[in-house]
Amino acid sequence: QVQLVESGGGLVQAGGSLRLSCAASGSIFSINDIGWFREAPGQEREGVSYIANGDGGTNYADSVKGRFTISRDNTKNTLYLQMNSLKPEDTAVYYCAAESAGGPSLNPRIYRYWGQGTQVTVSS
Repeated sequence: QVQLVESGGGLVQAGGSLRLSCAASGSIFSINDIGWFREAPGQEREGVSYIANGDGGTNYADSVKGRFTISRDNTKNTLYLQMNSLKPEDTAVYYCAAESAGGPSLNPRIYRYWGQGTQVTVSS
């Protein structure tokens, strides 16, 4: 059973930074595409960023480009999301997910394994 555990969320003022971590059991990070997603109250879960297994290529939602950076450490089975210049609209529960059924994607529906999420709240 694969388990993903997110950490690093919290309350921060607009313009501040947070770094999220996602620790995985097993060695799935070395063989799978992985990504970050978020879900705000009353909204659908959306893709934030992914990092591909093959070439390590990354992609970001337009709303976070230039502010967020995704990275992975396969030796530690850990995924990271560095979030800078945070805005109130970034407030959401952030999830990491692994094993995309259709290749690296920002579509949350095709990921198999999910963490429990970590709350990020950005105050104005």
